[in-house]
Amino acid sequence: MLKVKKVSVVLFGMLLSLGIFFTTNSTAMAASNHTEVLESLNSGFGLVLDPSAYEEGTTQSVAQSLKESYEAELELGFVMVDVNDALNVRMEANVDSDRVGLMYKDCGGTALERKDGWTKIQSGSLVGWAKDDYLVFGEEAQAMAEEVGMETVTIEASSLRIRKEPNLTAGIYGTANVGEVYEVIEKIDEAWYCIDYNGDTGYVSAQYVVAELLVDEGETNEEIKEREAKEAEEKAKLTYNSGAFAATADETRLLAALIQCEAGGEAYEGQLAVGAVVMNRVKSAAYPNTISEVIYASGQFTPALNGKVEEVYNGNVKDSCLQAAEEAIDGNTNVGEATHFKRVGKHEGVEIGNHVFW
Repeated sequence: MLKVKKVSVVLFGMLLSLGIFFTTNSTAMAASNHTEVLESLNSGFGLVLDPSAYEEGTTQSVAQSLKESYEAELELGFVMVDVNDALNVRMEANVDSDRVGLMYKDCGGTALERKDGWTKIQSGSLVGWAKDDYLVFGEEAQAMAEEVGMETVTIEASSLRIRKEPNLTAGIYGTANVGEVYEVIEKIDEAWYCIDYNGDTGYVSAQYVVAELLVDEGETNEEIKEREAKEAEEKAKLTYNSGAFAATADETRLLAALIQCEAGGEAYEGQLAVGAVVMNRVKSAAYPNTISEVIYASGQFTPALNGKVEEVYNGNVKDSCLQAAEEAIDGNTNVGEATHFKRVGKHEGVEIGNHVFW
């Protein structure tokens, strides 16, 4: 994950430098006049954005230089990819150059150089050129990162209480140690961070943490190959036959109807996975031992409880869903012994299509 420096930090550093500049000059002109010094400091930001506000040529030149430095920081600092899928990153700045890696939707990086409508980017271990047509820079990139990135806090105190409410008198879940990192849910009144604490909503004082924004990084060709090989290996471990189950034609159609409701728009692999989850439950001692009882168990499959499964069962069932049901009943699984699934992003597990299985 790439750590993103927020633009406000850049501005603060520039304002601090500008403030020092003004303090020095103001002191030289009227050391005893604190009002003038404060006014100079307070005017700093406006002068960066509008250097014409200066009267003296030398001072205006410094302000213009700072403004240009700020703009350069935005342009050659942080960059985000603006694509729906993936963007080729090339060895040289032309479309005929070899691809060295990929940056995906919502990936970010650092712009190192720009020329002829191309930008040289570093994102993780990936370094190469990408077309500006598919990139966003500066404040737009920062805004995109804040929208799609994950904000975290790192504990700075040796031992920090995780509270149940955002106040110092609230109950305590436990303590966090220095260096531990937690995902931020939201920031509250600049004084507290609401965090995910072992599945509970906890609160930590903003005074004792450092916040960072993380976005995804690109992959080199070598990293892509390694990841795909690992995924294939893991997939092979989860794909096997656990033994056929004796099911009636009605049970097969019922399972197919559920598959259609839950994954009718998914690829066949995703349909089989849903069927395998049901059959894994049927074969588990922790669940009922019939397809019907598993599907209609209280609080389990929403389409079964709201009548959608029955509607599909009595109507048209897709051939692919029937095939997936038959294959799952025959004992085939592509999710191992998984007994649960949710939409991607809701849980850790094996991702197939828009679902994650565990």
